[in-house]
Amino acid sequence: MNYSVGQVAGFAGVTVRTLHHYDDIGLLVPSERSHAGHRRYSDADLDRLQQILFYRELGFPLDEVAALLDDPAADPRAHLRRQHELLTARIEKLRKMAEAVEHAMEARKMGINLTPEERFEVFGDKDPEQYAEEAEQRWGGTEAYAESQRRAASYTKDDWKRMQAEVADWGERYDALMAAGEPPAGETAMDLAEEHRLHISRWFYECSYETHQGLAETYVADERFKAFYDSMRPGLAEHLREAITANAARHGG
Repeated sequence: MNYSVGQVAGFAGVTVRTLHHYDDIGLLVPSERSHAGHRRYSDADLDRLQQILFYRELGFPLDEVAALLDDPAADPRAHLRRQHELLTARIEKLRKMAEAVEHAMEARKMGINLTPEERFEVFGDKDPEQYAEEAEQRWGGTEAYAESQRRAASYTKDDWKRMQAEVADWGERYDALMAAGEPPAGETAMDLAEEHRLHISRWFYECSYETHQGLAETYVADERFKAFYDSMRPGLAEHLREAITANAARHGG
């Protein structure tokens, strides 16, 4: 079996642009190409992508992920020790990931081939608001964080898919406005910044203009946040930060 880049993006909950970027930097080079030159991913490629996403979930930068996967002498335990604080803060997420690994191990022992959907089920919540929750918790907004957790706990798989579709659509439109040379303080960019704020409010917690501006700074300052937005289009994180600031100003925030 081999899969198209769109199928793999759907399995893993990442953007097509992210997969293209991983290919460009040599982190995940698809095993095959179609006659038309399109990327085709094998089961072995999916296994590698799963490992990449595990390490990315733990906060490892891409160059360290590559070192872990490609250098036989690399010691994953040393990397994990450096991430101890992050692991402690996200123990519940790690527990779910461990269950997924155990499931995969048991299936392999029994000779069962997991479907791509099963392998990547634990990554069904890849969206920017995942990081917004983390940022809100970091800033001590415990009331907002509790509300986001309460809402997220009630969502079905269809809810997550609908949310991801909204994020993907927003990202494509933001990519287009940047390609058109729209400035961050332009009406189109500010409107999309407002849509971004309302998306957080609708799905997770009431996001004020002040909170939104704080998130915008995190999108640029934190490598993981920045990588997410820049995977949609290089420079998008900083462009969005300026658009959010301009949008807050026009609303008196």
